[in-house]
Amino acid sequence: MDALIDFFLNHLLVERGLSANTLDAYSRDLGSLAAYLKKSGTSRWEDVSHEHISGYIQSLGPGFSPRSRSRRLAAFRSFFKFLEKTQRIRGNPAALVRFPKLSPQLPKVLGTSEIEALLDRPDPATPLGGRDKAMLELFYACGLRVSELSALKVSQVFLEPGYLLVVGKGDKERLVPMGENASEALKAYFRDGRPILLKKGFAAEVFLNARGGRLSRQGLWKIIKAHALQAGITRNITPHMLRHSFATHLLENGADLRALQVMLGHSDISTTQIYTHVARERLKEIHRKFHPRP
Repeated sequence: MDALIDFFLNHLLVERGLSANTLDAYSRDLGSLAAYLKKSGTSRWEDVSHEHISGYIQSLGPGFSPRSRSRRLAAFRSFFKFLEKTQRIRGNPAALVRFPKLSPQLPKVLGTSEIEALLDRPDPATPLGGRDKAMLELFYACGLRVSELSALKVSQVFLEPGYLLVVGKGDKERLVPMGENASEALKAYFRDGRPILLKKGFAAEVFLNARGGRLSRQGLWKIIKAHALQAGITRNITPHMLRHSFATHLLENGADLRALQVMLGHSDISTTQIYTHVARERLKEIHRKFHPRP
């Protein structure tokens, strides 16, 4: 069973060019299914039925949201479709399993005052503070994914013209403008903070940890949460909320949806359109809160 999972993952990497993060997700989901099937006495993919898949989905605990269950089922359908196409099995046992019902979920965003409080927290007079300042400014100014920021290399930064060459999902490249504040914070970090963190070593990535190596996605997450708490933001903040805030605030101030699609790196504009709903809901909330006759 594991050999065919590896065969499928190699196909996703070579033929479809999927990112390492996506491959990790497929590997975890399929490994979990294989372990479940082995416990139930099924050790061959050709013996798997739709009852097995349905039973696995139902066995997931309360910690799995309908969205997480749907993502796993989508991974299984893709895997069995591949096995069917390469004549390893007859029929797709996941095809008849229904996706869980999903309730519409709008992205959570920070208000402009919360963003300002967060961006003001790091102390740029210290190497780590200068790094955090540049990191947060860039996050919000460019609407990056956390994986894109963690992997960002010095060679992808163009300070004078003021833009980044971002490598997104599927290794697709896009140009994203930085803005003046982010550009200035990044210049200061390159000048004062990064050389100290580097410690006469070498690293291709822009953002480094205290040991001079690449700052991981988990490290970025912890830094953002720590600064958010210090800024008095009590709700559970995630790095993706900065990306959502970037998109929503641009739309609220009149940005073109197509331009936003390019900056976010969305292949389909329907993915970008969710932010128009967020902007509308925020306007309704402001109206309810401040209009004298709500």
